[in-house]
Amino acid sequence: MLTKRIIPCLDVTLDEAGGTVVKGIEFVNLKKAGDPVELAKRYNEQGADELVFLDITASHEKRSTMIDVIERTADEVFIPLTVGGGVSSVDHIRQILRAGADKVAVNTAAVKNPELVREAADIFGSQCIVAAVDCKRNTDVENNPDKTILTLEDGTPAWYEVVIYGGRKRTGLDTVQWAHKLQEMGAGEILLTSMDRDGTYDGFDIPITNKLSLELEIPIIASGGVGNPEHIYDGFVSGKADAALAASIFHFGEYTIPEVKEYLKSKGIPVRI
Repeated sequence: MLTKRIIPCLDVTLDEAGGTVVKGIEFVNLKKAGDPVELAKRYNEQGADELVFLDITASHEKRSTMIDVIERTADEVFIPLTVGGGVSSVDHIRQILRAGADKVAVNTAAVKNPELVREAADIFGSQCIVAAVDCKRNTDVENNPDKTILTLEDGTPAWYEVVIYGGRKRTGLDTVQWAHKLQEMGAGEILLTSMDRDGTYDGFDIPITNKLSLELEIPIIASGGVGNPEHIYDGFVSGKADAALAASIFHFGEYTIPEVKEYLKSKGIPVRI
C-alpha cells in the first residue's frame, strides 16, 4: 500500500485583512479560523504532506484567486501546495504556478469548459492539474436512469450530482461519469468534496469515495466531513482514498497532524511521520 497523505485545507475568503481562513457547514455559515499564512506555517511544521488553498468565493464573486496570499503562503511552506478557486484560464493557471503553487485545482471552469483541463494538462503536465469535484446526493433515481446509481449507508439508492460555484448551483452532471471524463482529459488527481458532509463532522461520504477510488486510475483525495482520526482511517480503508483532506479538526485545535498520523500508524495505515 502506498503512503497515505494527510492534507489540511485552507478555505479562504477575501476580506479587509486581505484573506482569512474560514470554515462552515455545507459551504455556508462561515466562521473565521485564522490567517492563511500562519496556519500554513503551522501545518508545514507539524508534518502535513501537502496543503490545499481554496479561494472559496472567487468563482461566485467572478474574480481571480488572491495571488498575493498565495505568494506569501508559498514563501512559508516547503511541501506541495495546491491552489484553487476562480481558476478560469490557462493564463490564470500560469499566474498561480508562478506565484509558488505546485498544483492548480479547477472546478467550476472545468464544468463550463472541459477543454480547459485537457489544454492545461498538455501545457503544464497532468501532475499540476487537480480536478476539484463538489457533489451532492440526489435520491431522484426514477427520473435519472442514465445516472450511476449507488447505495447509501441506509440502503437508499441515489446518484451524486456535480455542483459548482461553491456548491450554489446544481449541474445535472453525474459525478462518476464526470470523474471518468476528467481522467481522460488529463487531470492528475481528483479532489472529491461531498457537500452533504462538508463541515458536519460525520465522516467522509464513503459510497462515492469508494466508487471513484476503485474505478479511476488517478488518485482520489477525500474531502468533507472529518470529525476525528477514525473518519480518516475509514476514508482510507472503506473509501479506498489515496489522501484525506481535513479542515475544522486542525484549524480549531481539536487534533494535530502528528496525533492523526500516530493513530493511523497504530492502525497499520502507511503514513509519513
